[in-house]
Amino acid sequence: MKTGLKKQEKTTDIWFDEKDPLIHIRTHNTDLKNRLTAYAAAYPGECRQTDADPETGCMEFEIRKGRFSFRLTAPYREERRRAASEAAKAAASNLTRSMI
Repeated sequence: MKTGLKKQEKTTDIWFDEKDPLIHIRTHNTDLKNRLTAYAAAYPGECRQTDADPETGCMEFEIRKGRFSFRLTAPYREERRRAASEAAKAAASNLTRSMI
């Protein structure tokens, strides 16, 4: 969607406090918007869309705490990266052989 906004202007804001049971999310990120929209449709008691701006492509949601999470992942060490690469190559070659 062309909005006239630069990439640095397309932000995602997530805010909450310790008292309020809701997390407020305002985003331009298409993947996050799609995931939150689908979640709100499936679980209207847990999440709802509160606003949308078709001109900028921004959408706002409220979601209950405990339903939205941040995942922190440790960086891979070189050995682990190499092992994962080898495993992926082996799996890909197995897929190619099984299709022939």
